[in-house]
Amino acid sequence: MTATILFVDDEPDLEALVLQKFRRQIRDGDVDIMFARDGLEALQSLEHNPHVDMVVSDINMPRMDGLSLLAKLQEAEDKKSTIIVSAYGDMSNIRTAMNRGAFDFLTKPIDFVDLEATISKTMRHIEMLREVRRRQMEAERAQAALSRHFSPELAKRLAASGDGEGIEVQWRDVATIFTDITGFTSLVETAPPETLGALLSEYVGGMTEIVFAHEGTVAKIIGDALLVLFNAPGDQPDYATRAVACAHDLDAWAQDFCARQKAKGVSFGATRIGIHVGPALVGNFGGNRFFDYTAYGDSINIAARLEAANKQLGTRICVSAGVAKAAENFQGRPVGELMLRGRSEPLQAFEPLTQARFDAPETALYSEAFAKMEAGDAAAMPAFAALVGMHADDSLAGFHLKRLLNGAKDIRMQLD
Repeated sequence: MTATILFVDDEPDLEALVLQKFRRQIRDGDVDIMFARDGLEALQSLEHNPHVDMVVSDINMPRMDGLSLLAKLQEAEDKKSTIIVSAYGDMSNIRTAMNRGAFDFLTKPIDFVDLEATISKTMRHIEMLREVRRRQMEAERAQAALSRHFSPELAKRLAASGDGEGIEVQWRDVATIFTDITGFTSLVETAPPETLGALLSEYVGGMTEIVFAHEGTVAKIIGDALLVLFNAPGDQPDYATRAVACAHDLDAWAQDFCARQKAKGVSFGATRIGIHVGPALVGNFGGNRFFDYTAYGDSINIAARLEAANKQLGTRICVSAGVAKAAENFQGRPVGELMLRGRSEPLQAFEPLTQARFDAPETALYSEAFAKMEAGDAAAMPAFAALVGMHADDSLAGFHLKRLLNGAKDIRMQLD
């Protein structure tokens, strides 16, 4: 790489002397040398030649002296490494030059061996600074890409590693949250593009912030749907607990968002959430050109099926028994054994409840009715009928009552 050096000195013989002393380096392309007669001319030259690597400047010059030039150079955004050369080798000038940001100081008459060594040292310093800036820019670009998936602190930590540590493709036990919006296709077909864009941006932004607050990973955003992971890329021993807590907060935020849109005359559908725990293939599947941190596997598909099951069950959050077992102090009520689409074995599912709903008397009534249904007791039907009579808004109780009225005998159910 060619180093471009600007010499600033009003001595008429200096230019010829420098060119003669550095002729081999110039010939070999190691250096490119420019000249200015004072500080003002140097500033003009730098304005037209921003690629200059360093400045070698005298102190005593007309119009603008070297110390004034040094001060100006330090005010610029692209600060040039500067070597001060002067016949005034007194401590006062040295201190002033160094205080104003000079990289080094030499005295006249110039010792060109010393000058060449000082220039080499300065270039090594410049290269080091460039490498630091390059790495910083790469880290900033990496962090910008990572910030789409990870919380700010995690994105910063992953970007700082710089070697993809933690995001390589691997099998991991994860908690998967899958979310979707009811009736979103209809909204797409009827809402003006600018309205839809603003709505979706606010919705996805709000949901993502909640995920990041729980230190989750947004593995994918597909229109209105979110795929969220816990225990990836880093270890989170309480990943099931985090997932349930995150789902409750997502549900609360989404309900509030719907209410706010309804007040504006916009019909925005409810958000449905499914959660499952299990192994998945997780990592960056984008190769070297793209960053695509996501997950694949049966556990991901099950979370999506549980999300879809909410539509028939009348619930907003549905989790597998694995989640209910792994989450600390899980509070919820049983849904039943679901025969999900594409699966031959039933999956036991639960509806997680907030503390207030879990403590409500109707939850105990539901548990009693469900226990009767699980045992094949004919009293299950009147028990659910009584519950629905008292709480007509209990969609899950209504779902089971309808099943029993249609001849169901147990808690196993086939879902579309």
